Amino acid sequence: MRILSLMVMLVVLACGKVNPPVQVFKPSNLPLEKITLPDGFHIDIFAEGVKNARSMALSPQGTLFVGTRGEGKVYALKDTDGDFHADSLYTLDKGLNMPNGVAFHNGALYVAEVSRILRYDDIEARLANPPEPEVVFSQYPTETHHGWKYISFGPDGKLYVPVGAPCNICEPEGDIYASITRLNPDGTGMEIVQHGIRNTVGFTWHPVTRELWFTDNGRDWMGDDQPGCELNRAPHDGMNFGYPYCHQGNLPDPEFGSKHLCSEFTPPARVLGPHVAPLGLEFYTGSQFPKAYRGQIFIAEHGSWNRREKIGYRVTLAKLEGDTVVSYEPFAEGWLRQGDVWGRPVDLELLPDGSILVSDDFADAIYRIYYKK
Repeated sequence: MRILSLMVMLVVLACGKVNPPVQVFKPSNLPLEKITLPDGFHIDIFAEGVKNARSMALSPQGTLFVGTRGEGKVYALKDTDGDFHADSLYTLDKGLNMPNGVAFHNGALYVAEVSRILRYDDIEARLANPPEPEVVFSQYPTETHHGWKYISFGPDGKLYVPVGAPCNICEPEGDIYASITRLNPDGTGMEIVQHGIRNTVGFTWHPVTRELWFTDNGRDWMGDDQPGCELNRAPHDGMNFGYPYCHQGNLPDPEFGSKHLCSEFTPPARVLGPHVAPLGLEFYTGSQFPKAYRGQIFIAEHGSWNRREKIGYRVTLAKLEGDTVVSYEPFAEGWLRQGDVWGRPVDLELLPDGSILVSDDFADAIYRIYYKK
């Protein structure tokens, strides 16, 4: 048996890179008791030691793929015994250029670098020996300012890819900047579908209407209390959300606002807190949470970086009536206490049982929020 195992290992070594999993769940020292949630909700550790955990994508078979920004790595996590704690972590690739965005489609993992989209075919059968990626598309801009990307496949089967503004505030040269684009899974047919978006790092589609909803990070250096970040709704292609001329739907930019009226652009579905840095969002379509949460939007707020009094660092809830956001309130908070930060939520992913995963690139963890009376 030992000889056979050695022979298998030698074959794997000869064929490609060996990628043994590492343990990622252990008794945690993270202060989860500081997190406040509505009655009946609880938070636990799904995985810890996931360095710089950013965007997430869950396969139908239960593999959780996780991108990073500063680490240059892409991970895969497995919970093989179904206890809601990841058993192992695989590092699928490293040395990449801000591989923040991950998406899973037809057995393949798609990863977004700053200027390229990569595809790892048949990835779940090859976690321990991942393939070299195919370059699907390589013509996105190379600027790293707002260059990291969130990606996702839409109801139309196409891959949606944002391109942030290459600055805090400017009139970028070229329509590709401050936009959301889409392309076919094979990389063909790239087109711009939405304009005037400074930096979205999270979007999704309404589970019934299939309309696109996305977050947008407001510009800096207009003061602590303006502009508000945005939750936006795009019921059709070809809309413009105002950047760089208008912020939060009604606030002209001090440098560029004289060139266009705010009324020329689509206003936000909801103005969020100033500098809260909303990233991932998720419509709740599960059945575990109480009925009042179904069809509502959870938002991961990464938190302010230059505000004198910190704000954000939480998960919020935007409640809808039809396509109107009627309220916006904290849901999970406590990563920020009296100005001290120990965690920064990035992305959300709904599990089949109806609980929600929350990635944290500051605490290098992934949490699970669940409801139990």
